[in-house]
Amino acid sequence: MKSKLFLILVVLFTMFAFMLNTFAQNSSHWHLPEGAVLRLGKSVIYNIEYSPDGTRLAVSSALGIWLYDAQTGEELDLLTGQKGIILWDDADTGQHLRPATHILEIAEPGRGTTVALSPDGKTIASSSEDDLENGRYTIHLWDVDTGKLIRTIRQDQDTGRPLRILFLEFSPDGKKLASFYHWHSIFMGYILWDVDTGKRTILRAPQGITQGISHVIYGSVTFSPDSKTAASEYPYSDIYIWDTNTGKILHTLIGRRGSTVDSVEFSPDGKKIASGDSDGTLKFWDADTGEHIRTIRGHRRDVNSVAFSPDGKKIASSSKDGTLKFWDADTGEHIRTIREHTGPVNSIAFSPDGKKIASGGEDKNFIFWDTDTGHLLGLRGGSWYTIRSVAFSPDGKTIVYGSYKAIVLWDAGTDEHIRTITGDPLVRGFDPDGHTRDVNSVAFSPDGKKIVSGSDDRTLRLWDADTEEHLHTLTGHTNDVNSVAFSPDGKKIVSGSDDRTLRLWDADTGEQLRTITGHTSSVNSVAFSPDGKKIVSGSSDGTIRLWDAETGERIHTLTGHTRSVYSVAFSPDGKKIASGSGDIRLRGSTVRLWDADTGQHLRTITGHTYNVNSVAFSPDGEKIASGSGDGTVLLWDFASLPLTEDVNSDGVVNILDLVVVANAFGKAAPDLNGDRIVNILDLVIVAQAFGNTVAVTDE
Repeated sequence: MKSKLFLILVVLFTMFAFMLNTFAQNSSHWHLPEGAVLRLGKSVIYNIEYSPDGTRLAVSSALGIWLYDAQTGEELDLLTGQKGIILWDDADTGQHLRPATHILEIAEPGRGTTVALSPDGKTIASSSEDDLENGRYTIHLWDVDTGKLIRTIRQDQDTGRPLRILFLEFSPDGKKLASFYHWHSIFMGYILWDVDTGKRTILRAPQGITQGISHVIYGSVTFSPDSKTAASEYPYSDIYIWDTNTGKILHTLIGRRGSTVDSVEFSPDGKKIASGDSDGTLKFWDADTGEHIRTIRGHRRDVNSVAFSPDGKKIASSSKDGTLKFWDADTGEHIRTIREHTGPVNSIAFSPDGKKIASGGEDKNFIFWDTDTGHLLGLRGGSWYTIRSVAFSPDGKTIVYGSYKAIVLWDAGTDEHIRTITGDPLVRGFDPDGHTRDVNSVAFSPDGKKIVSGSDDRTLRLWDADTEEHLHTLTGHTNDVNSVAFSPDGKKIVSGSDDRTLRLWDADTGEQLRTITGHTSSVNSVAFSPDGKKIVSGSSDGTIRLWDAETGERIHTLTGHTRSVYSVAFSPDGKKIASGSGDIRLRGSTVRLWDADTGQHLRTITGHTYNVNSVAFSPDGEKIASGSGDGTVLLWDFASLPLTEDVNSDGVVNILDLVVVANAFGKAAPDLNGDRIVNILDLVIVAQAFGNTVAVTDE
């Protein structure tokens, strides 16, 4: 084993293993799921870490681990794969040493698994919920070479309380193991464990700080290079420096009130501490005195991870504003910015010519992408709030997005801001006719002359797209309005709401025409068919429903999704429907295709690792795009789509596939719904796809 191991541990609800990417092409093509032709974005960022020689930066994400050249910012590799633990040699070859499969077999059955590797690479610590009934967590220490269990530490050994472990980290000398724990919904604190004896030292915060703080979910401890002190972020804005032998507080670093500390890191020489805050700043402190040295302002949102280069001369920071930035650690000077989505993608839209995709998300950015190359064409707007919906004008010259109390218009060609229509009286340009809560959905009329918006203030509002003049306020919904759409002739508007209804409106007068009921939970997405005769709706009740646009009568109920349906869309020819959902979490989330005439399920597409929040067909109908909570947009080609229900791979779903599934009852594969066991639910999925063939075409 080499002396230096470059370890990246992604701490989620399960453990991930990573396989080296060897592709030489554009990173938008690396490790694509079957049927996808492009990936736009790098996914939600969890953590960043320099390699020991400082030449590479690893960014762990919901997708996997991205490796960057630390000098140029160029993508080098994407490490992704299946469940397990793999150790990677970062020195020269970039090849993994070997998978620790023997550890996986013992540790995976527990929920909430967290792992850490000792500095010498000889020991792995893992924590998981072994006793599910009593909620008991334990820490296991394993020998990396043999896979044998070295020691077990019971979390409730002294208190009798099941303390849930959400974080593990070894001290640089390998003698201590830090953990963050909580009991039920009460924030508890940090513990240092002696690796040899299992003895624990509780890092106690000042009186009262650990009680009644139920919103704190994760925490971490960072050791100084000499292992004598440790820094931790506690709720709100302060950082505590602890003596690791006594557990006493040496210094309290007072942060900015109203912000929270999301990341803390010691410099390699142990003389400085860097912190990333929710106010978008990086702060530097003297590690010996606790004195504040410098504040760097450059991010517009939470700085969720910071990392010093091994020589201490640079620092990297990732933020929810969609950027990864590099700084001079001595002067605070900005060196480089890498821009991508670093939060969930809420909405996507094709340009009318199909050459661009616009996406908006939780990181408050909307981004333009080239649909041929996957290249980022530009990061636009820079909203101060989450972007919930984006739409192109019919001529492709203007883009509109909805955000907190605001509708924002941009020139898609010149990147010039046109106007912000806001109902927030604290913002300059306040419009008394504007929305008073989040704008969840926006849409242009087919002629491009009007814009309709739907909001959490329970109203729809109509605007003149040229003058931005308020035309009508449409009232009637009794809860948040989640989705709005114009009919193809521009004469009607349909809306979906948390009040479980769809409503039809006259687009000229704003008069309510009809209320459509049937869903048993929130209506999240609505769309007209291209001929205007049908309406499709997706709901949190897990169903998709087709309605007669004239009478409001239900035509079909489409079932198959296992969780909320967040987005629905008709194909340009009106023959197919696409839907995006949360579905089974263990398998990621799905996009499903349906026959718009019969309601028959055609295809299930998997590849995202979190909720699919938005789906859209390309204008030519040959591709479909999906935007996800995993921070990426995937572009799928119909000709390449897999047929997951064809379990025997003969190109068609038939009785033979049912036989294969039935014979596998109780086994782990072929598991189609992601619940890790073959059962009647998988049989139903195959039955619903009967007659489907490998290619989804219009022939």
